[in-house]
Amino acid sequence: QVQLVESGGGLVQAGGSLRLSCAASGRTFSSVAMGWFRQAPGKRREFVAAITWSGGRTYYSDSVKGRFTISTDNAKNTVYLQLKSLEPEDTAVYYCASTYREGSRLYYEYDYWGQGTQVTVSS
Repeated sequence: QVQLVESGGGLVQAGGSLRLSCAASGRTFSSVAMGWFRQAPGKRREFVAAITWSGGRTYYSDSVKGRFTISTDNAKNTVYLQLKSLEPEDTAVYYCASTYREGSRLYYEYDYWGQGTQVTVSS
């Protein structure tokens, strides 16, 4: 199994920045890529970004492209999501997840999930 622990969420004003972290442990060799999803109250879980462990190839949703940056520190088995130019619409619980399929934007292709971290953007 793979264990994922997110951190870094919080309350920020519109236009501000945050960096989320996700530390992976366990059978991380089974993971091809990592992704971030988010879920706002009353809404479906939404793909945000993904990155491969090998090669660092990245994928973004249109709603965050140019504002968010996903990266990894392979030595630390950690994936980051840098959030900039935050908008109230970015308010959600952010989850990191592990997948066996590069570039996947489908939540059901991610087999391990963290507990989530709350990001709240005030206007």
